[in-house]
Amino acid sequence: MATGDQGKKRKQRYLPQNRPAKKKGAYPLKPGVQGFFISCDGGREYQASQEAINVIDSFFEELMHGTGLKMNSSGVLENPINKKVTFSYSEDEDEEEDDEANNDKEEENKEVGDKEEVSVGGDKQVDAKELASEGSSEVKQVAETETEKDEEKEEEKQKDVIEEPPKKKPCVEEATASAKVNGNAEKSIDKLIDAELKELGDKSKRRFMKLDPGCNGIVFIQMKRREGDPSPKDIVQHAMTSAAATKKHMSRFILRILPIEVACYPSEEEISRAIKPLVEQYFPVETDNPRKFAVLYGARANTGLDRMKIINTVAKSIPAPHKVDLNNPEMSIVVEIVKTVCLIGVVEKYKELAKYNLRQLTSTK
Repeated sequence: MATGDQGKKRKQRYLPQNRPAKKKGAYPLKPGVQGFFISCDGGREYQASQEAINVIDSFFEELMHGTGLKMNSSGVLENPINKKVTFSYSEDEDEEEDDEANNDKEEENKEVGDKEEVSVGGDKQVDAKELASEGSSEVKQVAETETEKDEEKEEEKQKDVIEEPPKKKPCVEEATASAKVNGNAEKSIDKLIDAELKELGDKSKRRFMKLDPGCNGIVFIQMKRREGDPSPKDIVQHAMTSAAATKKHMSRFILRILPIEVACYPSEEEISRAIKPLVEQYFPVETDNPRKFAVLYGARANTGLDRMKIINTVAKSIPAPHKVDLNNPEMSIVVEIVKTVCLIGVVEKYKELAKYNLRQLTSTK
C-alpha cells in the first residue's frame, strides 16, 4: 500500500506566464470607454499598469501646462538643449566695468591738467601750488565746522532715543495678526490636502484607471476625459515623439502603447456605427489634403471573427478622397479585438516611431 505522502497528488505549479491575468478589484473591459491599449511582458501586468499610469499622467501634465519639448513638423526640437548662459557676475560685465573706470580716470586727469594754469586779472598767471595751498586751508576750516555740526546732531538723536520709551502694543497686535494669518493658511492647506486625498480615494473621480482585459500580456488604462483635456491620441503622440528625441528610459515592463478612442462589440454593424466620429474628425469629406491610410488588425482570445471582413468594414467607412496605402500611410487605424470587445484608434507615423514600441524608441542600440 502507498503511504500517505505518496498517495496525495502534488499541487501543480505553473510559471508566471501561465497564471490567469485576472486580478481582484479590477473592473472588466467593456464597450464605450476611451484609454490606452498597452502590451507588456507576460506575468507583469500589475507592474506595467502602475508604470503606465505614471508615464501617461506625466505626459498629460506636460501637455496641459506646456512644459514638454516642442517639436517641429520635421521632428526637430525647437528649443536647443545647449544654450550659452550668462550670469550677472560674468567676465564680460567685469571687463565693461573696468573700461568705464579707466575712462573716468582719463577724464579726471584731463580736468586736473586744465586747472594747473589759472588766469587772474586777464594777463597774470598764478602757480598751481599757491592756489592749492590757499584752497586746502579753506577746505580744512569748512570740514572742521561740518564735523562739529554732525557731532551735535548725533548727541541730540541719542537724547531723543533715551527719552522715548519703546512701544509694545503695536508689536503685540502685529504678532497676533500674523499668527491668525498663519493659522488660516495652515488650515486651508490641510483642507486642500484632505480634498485631494478624498479625490484619489474615490475611484469615480480618477482620471486614469486600469481595467481588466482578461488576457495575459495586455493592460488597458481607461481615461475619463473632461472639458479641455487632450485626447488619448495627443498624449501618446507626444510621448512617442519625446521618447524618440530624448532616448530617455521611462519604463521597465511597457512594450507598446496605442491610443483607443472607440470601444464597441466586434460586429460589422457596431464597428461601422462607432467609427463615424473618428472618420469625421480625422478623415473629413471636404478637404484639400487627402490622406493615405492603412488598417492595423489584431485579435486576442477571439478566433471566431473573419479578419478581412473587419478590415473591409473599416476601410469602406473612410470617404473617397482618402486612399489606402499599405507601404507609406500617413494615418493608421488601429483595430484590436480582445475577447468580445473591439478597440479602435488612430495613430500617425506608425512605422517611423518603431510601431509605437516605447522600449525600442528608448533603446540606445
